[in-house]
Amino acid sequence: MPSERTEGGPATSLDLDDDSPVFVISVAARLAGMHPQTLRQYDRIGLVSPGRTAGRGRRYSARDVTALREVQQLSQAGVSLEGIRRILELQNHVSALRSRVRELADELDRARLAAGTSRRVFAAGPEGDVVSLLPGRRPARGAGNALVLWRGR
Repeated sequence: MPSERTEGGPATSLDLDDDSPVFVISVAARLAGMHPQTLRQYDRIGLVSPGRTAGRGRRYSARDVTALREVQQLSQAGVSLEGIRRILELQNHVSALRSRVRELADELDRARLAAGTSRRVFAAGPEGDVVSLLPGRRPARGAGNALVLWRGR
C-alpha cells in the first residue's frame, strides 16, 4: 500500500481506490497506450470524462484508464465512437441496475428476518382468492380444492 510521509511525522496510508483521480493526462495516455490528444477528444465527446483539479487539469483514475483501454479495443474492432459511447452507457446502466438489485435483495432478506420467516407461501382458493400461509401449513379444510404455490430455494 502506498504511503505518504508527513513533515516530521510517520508515513500514513493514502486510501486510494479505483475511482481516485490520480493520473495526469500524459501518464493516463501512456497507461492506455494512446496519445494525450486522443484522451482530450474522448473527454470532449463524453466517452471517458476524468476528474478535474481546481485549476481544471484532468486527473484520470484507474477505472478511467480501464475504460480507455476498452474504448481502444472496441475502436480497433470497428465500432464507431457513437457506438462505443452507447456501449459504455449501457454497461454503466447494467452495473447500476445490478447494484440496485443487490440492495433490494439485501433489503428483502432483512425484512424476511424481521418478519421471522425466510419464505412466503400463498394458496389460491376455488373462487380465485389468494391467502398467505405460514411455511409448512396447509389451507383450512373448508377452502375446497385449494392450489398451493411456493418457490423453493
